[in-house]
Amino acid sequence: MSVLLIEAFYGGSHKQLMDLLQEELQEDCVLCTLPAKKWHWKARTAALYFMQTVPRSANYRILFASSVLNLAELAALRPDLGKLKKVLYFHENQLAYPVQKCQERDFQYGYNQILSWFMPEHKLAHLEKVNGVKRNGDAYQLEGLPGQQKSRALGALMKNSSTHRESGLCEAQPGLCTTQHKGLPSPLTAPARLNKSEASESTNPCQEEDKQHLTFNLSNILSGRDCQQRPLHVAWPHRWEHDKDPETFFKVLLKLKEKELPFHVSVLGEAFTEIPDIFSEAKKALGSSVLHWGYLPSKDDYFQALCMADVVVSTAKHEFFGVAMVEAVYCGCYPLCPKALVYPEIFPAEYLYSTPEQLFKRLQNFCKRPDIVRKHLYKGETAGFSWAALGGKFRSLLAAEPREDL
Repeated sequence: MSVLLIEAFYGGSHKQLMDLLQEELQEDCVLCTLPAKKWHWKARTAALYFMQTVPRSANYRILFASSVLNLAELAALRPDLGKLKKVLYFHENQLAYPVQKCQERDFQYGYNQILSWFMPEHKLAHLEKVNGVKRNGDAYQLEGLPGQQKSRALGALMKNSSTHRESGLCEAQPGLCTTQHKGLPSPLTAPARLNKSEASESTNPCQEEDKQHLTFNLSNILSGRDCQQRPLHVAWPHRWEHDKDPETFFKVLLKLKEKELPFHVSVLGEAFTEIPDIFSEAKKALGSSVLHWGYLPSKDDYFQALCMADVVVSTAKHEFFGVAMVEAVYCGCYPLCPKALVYPEIFPAEYLYSTPEQLFKRLQNFCKRPDIVRKHLYKGETAGFSWAALGGKFRSLLAAEPREDL
């Protein structure tokens, strides 16, 4: 085993990537993880944990980790791992992560990522130049900000530290912000029964027989009604956390309900210890409009739920890629995304909205004419995000090249 995979937050897209890499590399890798709980503590303490638990081996040549891990700390605590070729994958950007409510940003998490950024030979963000996506190619290019403001954002962050003058980062910022590293987009898994041509056909739910075989309540509710009679079905497949802005999504839905427009909603995605109050409030207010509410542990059930839906909505305030949105499109959903963050790099302009009012108007029209989205053929591309397209690229990146100093 020449590849050491380390994931300090083994859940969601972090788990998805590591599982795919483990399947690709098979016996040529070893995977070390921590559960997907309390990411704040994982970011602070994972290096000490893995220092003690990662088995020593003379066979390691490459270390692949996500940026939840403070790689600089681990390399210092385990010199044997510090000598390896290192690949660091950024699932998110702690320098731009939305602060909840009005609390002060915790300096430590962004600082951890800055330190880790200097360590590996390869830094991967969710989207970079390999697929012609440039704006998020640098993990520290803040979403929605012009490139020339990156150093300013880092400088503002450093001022939050009373020791910023001694940190050495004031001089390091320009190189940190402007360096471009080749990377790969996040992998996408999708139902095995859907290939690209089938994904286009599945935009019409009446033609997808597999959609009748759900293990929860969707099929019973929708059975016996044709495409014209069935209300619009909206899916929201995101983490139940503040950075996904569930408040905006539910406000729009409740406005649709106030106007007595017919629709159904499936609220998917994983919830953690702290769940925003809006979820319980919205579930009660939406009442019979709710088809499914909650996380689906089975990937098959999850994909089937997406195949049942007509429209998938994102209201995210922070997004490096958006695996759930691409998966939903692959399952036949019509996407509606903010005209911000990474979305304009993935989705054509007709699937973007600029304000909550625009989102409301789009959904209002679809509620009145659900056949519009059911007959629609998606005009973008999803094939390049499949693991079939990306697996070989990751394997090449993780090719075990002996180091001269080992």
